Parts: sequence; structure tokens; C-alpha cells
Amino acid sequence: MIHLQKVRTDEAAKLHNLMQFYIYEFSNYLPDIKLEDNGAYKPFDLEKYWNNNQFHAYFIKLGDELIGFALIESATFSNPNTVEEYFIITKYKGKGYGKVIAKKLFTLFPGEWEITQIENNEPAHAFWKGLIHEVSDGNFREHFKDGVYVQKFNT
Repeated sequence: MIHLQKVRTDEAAKLHNLMQFYIYEFSNYLPDIKLEDNGAYKPFDLEKYWNNNQFHAYFIKLGDELIGFALIESATFSNPNTVEEYFIITKYKGKGYGKVIAKKLFTLFPGEWEITQIENNEPAHAFWKGLIHEVSDGNFREHFKDGVYVQKFNT
């Protein structure tokens, strides 16, 4: 069964390891991403996920197997919920797991959402736009600015 598991502070290294695959895939869309001298990609600063209640890190698991992650910023009075980073490993893409988990996140954090994708990442744009159209019954706004697609909707 596909499910979310909150990332604990002591699991930060595991999340960083998984994020290496995400950054590797993302380097297809942003050629400026390069390996560091140590042979790894520069790690994300994840401190806010342990120190700020607005930020939430989740592993995506299929049974006991780790297959991805989601980094979420929950809404405040003046800002909507956002998906900061979202990743399903390649062998599980296209099987519907990403949609199931995204819908769970929309349920966990109801209200206004804003989701973005860079212009070059056509698979991400197609995934999010199709899913948002489905969950909002077509009631969403999309605009394109500075190389980024932005969808806004409510759950």
C-alpha cells in the first residue's frame, strides 16, 4: 500500500541520499546543476523542515520500500500551501502512485494551493496540470511567468 511517512530529524541523511536521485533527474532540465568535487550533488538545506512548523518532509513508501519524497510548505494567513519538491523514483513513475500521494497531501493540507513547474520540465507540467484539473473539476488558474508555470486552486 502506498503511503506517506513523516521524515524524522534522525532520517535527514536518508532524505539527502534520496534527493541525489531527484537532483540527478532534475539536471536534465537545468544544465547548471553539476556534481560537486566529492562526486555528489550539493545537498539541499533541510533545516527548516525540522525547525519550522510550516514545513513538512515526507517519505513516499510502497509498503516498506522507499520510492520518493514530498516537501510541503503549509498555508499561512497570507500564503497558500505549496509543493516545494516532489519525487517518485523512475521505476515507479507512471503507475499512479504520484497521483495517489498528491491527493493525500491535498487532504492533509486543505485550502488554497499553488504549485509550480519550470518550463523545461514538461513531464512535471503535464502531471500537475492534469492532476489539478482532476481534483479541482477544472476550477483552477494557470499562468506562465519567468520560465515557470503556476497553477492555483482550492481543495
